[in-house]
Amino acid sequence: MMTSLVLTVIGPDKPGLVELLSQTIADHGGNWLESGMSRLGGKFAGILIVSISSGNAEALEKALAGLHEKGLKVTAERSEEAAAAASLQPIQLDLVGHDKPGIVREIAQALAARHINVERLTTELTSGSMSGEELFRAQASLLAPSDLNLDELQQALEAIASDLMVDITLNGKA
Repeated sequence: MMTSLVLTVIGPDKPGLVELLSQTIADHGGNWLESGMSRLGGKFAGILIVSISSGNAEALEKALAGLHEKGLKVTAERSEEAAAAASLQPIQLDLVGHDKPGIVREIAQALAARHINVERLTTELTSGSMSGEELFRAQASLLAPSDLNLDELQQALEAIASDLMVDITLNGKA
C-alpha cells in the first residue's frame, strides 16, 4: 500500500538543497511527484508531495527530520487524497495592480465567503514597464461550487478591484 507525504521545506538558500532532499527521498524508495519551490527573502522554501510505500514512510519521515542538522527544516504530513468532487467547477483568477497591503486578504475573503477553494496561488512583485513602480501580480486556480453564480462573483470581485485599484480577470474553465 502506498502513502502520500506532503512535505514543506525551508532553509537558508544555498546550492545542493534540492539534491539533498531528492537523495534522501530516493534512498528510502520515495517517488517525488509534484512540487513548487522558490527562493524567498534569502530562504529556500517549497512544498512537495512524495509517494512512498507505507512500510518505508516512517523511516523517510525520520530521515527528513534529520536534515535539520544540514540546514534544511522539513515537515512531513501524511495525506489521504480526497476524490475530486464532480460538483466543483474550476476557475482561473488573474490580478494585476499597484502593490499595496491587503490585496490577498480582500480577495481571499470574497472567495471564502462563497465557499471557493484556492487550489494554487502564485504571487509576485514586478516592475511596471512604463512607470517602474512595483506591480503586484497574482494567479490563482480555484475550485468553486457548481451552483455558484459566476456573474455575482465577477461583480463582487470588480467592486474589490475598484477599491484596491487592481485589474481582475476571472475565467471559468471548460
